[in-house]
Amino acid sequence: MRAGEPCAGGTRPGSDPWSRPRKWRAVWSGAMIRSRLFAARSWPVLEGVGCWTPLARVFPRPGRLLPQHASPRLLSVSCADCTKHQEPPRKKLLSEKKLKRHFVDHRRVLVRGGRGGDGVSCFHSEPRKEFGGPDGGDGGYGGHVILRGRFDRQVKSLSSVLSQYQGFDGGAGGRKNCFGRSGAVLYIQVPVGTLVKEGNEVLADLSHPGDEFIAALGGAGGKGNRFFLANSNRAPTTCTPGQPGQERVLFLELKTVAHAGLVGFPNAGKSSLLRAISNARPTVASYPFTTLNPHVGVVHCEDQQQIAVADIPGIVRGAHRNRGLGLAFLRHIERCPFLLFVLDLSVPEPWTQLDDLKYELEQYREGLSERPHAVVANKVDLPQARAQLPQLQAHLGREAIALSAATGENLEGLLLHLKELHDDHVAAELERGRQPLRW
Repeated sequence: MRAGEPCAGGTRPGSDPWSRPRKWRAVWSGAMIRSRLFAARSWPVLEGVGCWTPLARVFPRPGRLLPQHASPRLLSVSCADCTKHQEPPRKKLLSEKKLKRHFVDHRRVLVRGGRGGDGVSCFHSEPRKEFGGPDGGDGGYGGHVILRGRFDRQVKSLSSVLSQYQGFDGGAGGRKNCFGRSGAVLYIQVPVGTLVKEGNEVLADLSHPGDEFIAALGGAGGKGNRFFLANSNRAPTTCTPGQPGQERVLFLELKTVAHAGLVGFPNAGKSSLLRAISNARPTVASYPFTTLNPHVGVVHCEDQQQIAVADIPGIVRGAHRNRGLGLAFLRHIERCPFLLFVLDLSVPEPWTQLDDLKYELEQYREGLSERPHAVVANKVDLPQARAQLPQLQAHLGREAIALSAATGENLEGLLLHLKELHDDHVAAELERGRQPLRW
């Protein structure tokens, strides 16, 4: 063999480190150990960068030290692994201010039930069985659309109710006489106190939590060819499609549900009174018609009872003729079993306010003014108001609860009288065999 020619194995003589003397083999083994240590230390640093080419140039045999065909792991991959364990984003609850701003007490809704599934026309197929017969199954029923009354902080008005709802369709039938899947029921959450109307007809009154009303029925499923099997027709091919669901146009009307209702003229101090006896925070200002939507506050009693008091927007003379949005405000009083008439003592002849309020209630609905009630004389902290208190009690023929919502004077007397009205209402409901409203 000539010098410089490769041997039969493809390498020069003496190029293999194991064929050299023991001294050279020891030096080569030490270099390999140091290179392996360097590669082990550099692995975590270069793993996230994804640049392995410099290591391949440094070492003579990179296939033994680092994988050549491995895909580089970038830093974004590790970040993506961390986000897999994070919780999915949840819908942020609306604040009390936004719930008041988007208050809606009437809504027109178009509801359609789900369509029924189609029937199937097919025949049984099996080896060594020539005439298997029809085995097409029927379609599933369409889903209903149901209104459900719910008592929740986030369901206080009809603002979350859409203008159109479509039920879930049923599934088609299958082979081997398999029925189709029925459509799921679609529930629409509405606040307690919602009245369901179709035209001028009242269909349902969802006045208690959990009350339900079927707004639209789902369509019936179609028939498969198995249904048409008869002695005169042993191989029917007829199948029917599913029926469409029921379609209706409903009008939802919300009437606030509370035990007591604060009834009075604008700027009589109803909102200030509600803020003084409960944790409700309606808007208070020195101009009339500050309250445009009803607010409900809860009064906590000593015996663990809770009395709901509703702040009805101010009623003006002629409200029963829808003057000053009178009809929109008066309908919220219908749900209150007893009333609190709030009079402003600072105006001349305050006793005329009670007569006007009772007249508007009676014209709106007969017998509404005869419900159990109490008369509250507000703004007694003003000098001119305290001077008219004896005249007011003389005209009424009964004692009025004189108080000041601004200073908190005589609020205890109002709470005691409110508790008596609530106890009488609970006793009357139990005698009639009905469950009283609980908050």
